[in-house]
Amino acid sequence: MAGIPGLLFLLFFLLCAVGQVSPYSAPWKPTWPAYRLPVILPQSTLNLAKPDFEAEAKLEVSSSCGPQCHKGTPLPTYEEAKQYLSYETLYANGSRTETQVGIYILSSSGGGAQHRDSGSSGKSRRKRQIYGYDSRFSIFGKDFLLNYPFSTSVKLSTGCTGTLVAEKHVLTAAHCIHDGKTYVKGTQKLRVGFLKPKFKDGGRGANDSTSAMPEKMKFQWIRVKRTHVPKGWIKGNANDIGMDYDYALLELKKPHKRKFMKIGVSPPAKQLPGGRIHFSGYDNDRPGNLVYRFCDVKDETYDLLYQQCDAQPGASGSGVYVRMWKRQQQKWERKIIGIFSGHQWVDMNGSPQDFNVAVRITPLKYAQICYWIKGNYLDCREG
Repeated sequence: MAGIPGLLFLLFFLLCAVGQVSPYSAPWKPTWPAYRLPVILPQSTLNLAKPDFEAEAKLEVSSSCGPQCHKGTPLPTYEEAKQYLSYETLYANGSRTETQVGIYILSSSGGGAQHRDSGSSGKSRRKRQIYGYDSRFSIFGKDFLLNYPFSTSVKLSTGCTGTLVAEKHVLTAAHCIHDGKTYVKGTQKLRVGFLKPKFKDGGRGANDSTSAMPEKMKFQWIRVKRTHVPKGWIKGNANDIGMDYDYALLELKKPHKRKFMKIGVSPPAKQLPGGRIHFSGYDNDRPGNLVYRFCDVKDETYDLLYQQCDAQPGASGSGVYVRMWKRQQQKWERKIIGIFSGHQWVDMNGSPQDFNVAVRITPLKYAQICYWIKGNYLDCREG
């Protein structure tokens, strides 16, 4: 009987995660802030030579700059921000382009300085990503795996995790497909895997619950049509001192036909419900399993969230999300506010401390990713 409270606790949080139970009391509702966003538009596109696809897939990245170092770094100039937010596009046939962008302010509510993105900083990291008792939950059973929000988590053929953010688009970490110098092996034939039930009798949609009980889940793969990676990630730019731009968008060759999770601008940590974030990924130490976790944010900079969610390589690229009240629609809504990048050791007042790090979706990053998805800045005016 001793295990029953723990099972009830797990069940409660899983039900919260799929929206059947609200952990919030009625009087107070953590509400999505309203943002007026800048606009990022392509200015010119240049054809580049085909990459060699020689980089080894790395499920970890490293850097030497922690939160205090990051907070002390000046914001980039307007020209630097344009450079970091310009991007490379890789197509399935191996061709590659570089697009320069312009940044515009279409409202009268602020000057250009407030829209500049912090393009520097960094972090350093190790393989140990479990903090004390392993608080991760493997998600079993199609009733959870095939339901929102867990169904938005997908696996990349390079070994990382991604999140469905539109009908044909997947958000992931840049290091999952590009090592900062070139594209990783397998990126030219990149695929995205969706968990599906594997039936014992090979039947599909059978009514007999005994003969059609899923023995286990399997991946169904869809090829990627093109990828976008910000120049801030590529060596010689902001990546020299940080991983603020460790994100990428993948466009699939066909729609995935699943419910997806919208992106949103990351609110300050103090505005998050309970100061907590959630994400699910395909951690390498639990092959074939989708692993869900939640934890408190311990520190933040303009571009990064520092937390101690238990995770292992393979979870990189997971969409970090929260559930808050959408005042305009009068409903609860989950949004992706960051991309899980990985682990790093941080010097905290002379004492090393380890954190897991997520790249925040800032107003500029939102404008860029949204334009990649929509192709029309008018659809990207509110985050």
